[in-house]
Amino acid sequence: MLLLHGHPRTHTTWHKVAPLLARSFTVICPDLRGFGRSSKPADPHDYEASSKRAKARDCIALMDHLGFDEFYLAGHDRGSYTAFRTAMDHPSRVVKLAIMDGVPILEAVERCNAQFASQWWHWFFYAQPDKPERAILADPKAWYQGREEDMGAGNYADFQAAIHDPETVEGMLGDYRAGLALDYLHDREDRQAGRKLQCPVHVIWSLKDDLEKLYGDVLAVWQPWADHTVTGAGIDSDHHMAEQAPGELAHALATFFTM
Repeated sequence: MLLLHGHPRTHTTWHKVAPLLARSFTVICPDLRGFGRSSKPADPHDYEASSKRAKARDCIALMDHLGFDEFYLAGHDRGSYTAFRTAMDHPSRVVKLAIMDGVPILEAVERCNAQFASQWWHWFFYAQPDKPERAILADPKAWYQGREEDMGAGNYADFQAAIHDPETVEGMLGDYRAGLALDYLHDREDRQAGRKLQCPVHVIWSLKDDLEKLYGDVLAVWQPWADHTVTGAGIDSDHHMAEQAPGELAHALATFFTM
């Protein structure tokens, strides 16, 4: 099982979830390209290098290296976009796909309204050149917040190291820049070509976050992108569900991947 974290977290966000899943699965938790301790694109404005398509190739290369021809895949937040692209571009490799707190980037762009722009303003700010780095790096701890008592000591330390590293901040912002410059076009090409996800898809969202407020029926948003009936449900959590509701999340993932 390959688990992909979101922004601004690293692989350590899964520190409570991975041991629970490891009772039944081999669990792999990388840092996405540009995040944490993974490599960074040389140019933070190189949209192709930060695209979900490039990161999907990273996922396939990683699983090739580890000897897994097929695998289960789950992604949260920005990691959900890479997970979606991996399953879309490499359908023979992904057996089942779990999406957490996300919809396809094209859906978000096309459904953008005043509510989305006001609540998810960071999408557009982070896509701008240079200014977001200056704002974030002036005081990363205040910008990203997060509390050690909530996150766990090791996870918090890894998170702090990431957000205080200028190259990592640039790498994380590249994910947003590619999203609005390139990734949504890849989604549009898939839709126009009639390509859909070939594997079963399960969607999980945080009930205390804003996905339902923005999109209403989250499963209905996903259904046109999948050949199978999309399943899913919300869980009682704020946005960082792996840290805030690890038992419920691990149970939901294990149930889906073993059914």
